[in-house]
Amino acid sequence: MTAGATMFRRSRLVESRLWRRVTPGLRLLLLACLLVGLAAALPVLAQPVAGAAADLPTPRADAARLDYRLQARPLAPGAWVVEGDNADFSVPNGCNIINTAFFATGAGVVVVNTGTSRRYGEQLRALIARTTPEPVVRVLHLNLHPDYFLGNQAFADVPRAATAATRAGIAREAAAYETNLYRLCGDWMRGTEALAPDQELEAAVRTGVLQVGQRRFELLELQGHTESDLVLFEPQSGVLLAGGLVFVQRVPTTPHAQLGPWRASLARLADWAAPRGVRWLVPSHGPVQALSGGPAVAAATQGTDRYLDWLDRHFSRWAAQGGDMNDVIRAEVPVEFRAWAAFGTEYLRNVAHLYPAYERQVMAPGRPAAR
Repeated sequence: MTAGATMFRRSRLVESRLWRRVTPGLRLLLLACLLVGLAAALPVLAQPVAGAAADLPTPRADAARLDYRLQARPLAPGAWVVEGDNADFSVPNGCNIINTAFFATGAGVVVVNTGTSRRYGEQLRALIARTTPEPVVRVLHLNLHPDYFLGNQAFADVPRAATAATRAGIAREAAAYETNLYRLCGDWMRGTEALAPDQELEAAVRTGVLQVGQRRFELLELQGHTESDLVLFEPQSGVLLAGGLVFVQRVPTTPHAQLGPWRASLARLADWAAPRGVRWLVPSHGPVQALSGGPAVAAATQGTDRYLDWLDRHFSRWAAQGGDMNDVIRAEVPVEFRAWAAFGTEYLRNVAHLYPAYERQVMAPGRPAAR
């Protein structure tokens, strides 16, 4: 290695050490600024493949009226999903890119995730009231990301539960989420202030069961997309809420990701679901999947697993060659992944979030990379 290359690698190592001292919330803000520049410099990445899933219809939201136009799609008696746009955060879609759900239990409604803003939460609660006469009695959050809980102000009067790790992550990140979502979503976020979950699900996670009225929710805590990725299955309806572990026709988000644990969790999820009567798989992002039973879950998770596997091999190869972020971003990406929603922005974030760990591993071979 030349002296210049050695000095370059040392400077990159210093940058990596400084980066690790920055809080994850602040990283989101810094990365957002970085990505604007990268997207402008590399416009080809923002162009979807012709006829691809990234060629999305006009957002269903009415931006002029700040109306999300939420619709309750029945999956089974007493079980509904409210589908967000399969896209990235934007003002036209009100930053509504998440699938939320709710269940009538006979003893009240259980809501899973509350959306990206106070306004979303209020409109979701109004939709629930129009859909079922049962009152809302509980809210569950599947992970710490902002679109899972920033609608909580509309549910301040009911218990809001998450795992201990998710509660800790929300407490750590909430202020940065508010700032970033205001920047991305504009007026849709007016009046939004983070209201954290106020209960822990540890007992239910230990037993794997949460009974509410006539519904017996089966829970499995995994990790990889975040530190705590909660999966929920409701046997009566056959609905499996896979949270952020499964993305469908969309590039995964990775600010808290560890690829190895994530892939292991996908395998465990498939095994756990196999003996269950899964009829619907609801990812947090992307279209709901109709399934023929638990064994079909493995096939439904393959797209996400295939992408994570490619990302790991892609980053490993470029790090071994001494490539920097610009080299990785300019490198060829399989057509399948370029066709997915949010590719033009989310893949850039993938590189910024994850590639420094691969560089550190090459520069310090004895030290395991956090991936």
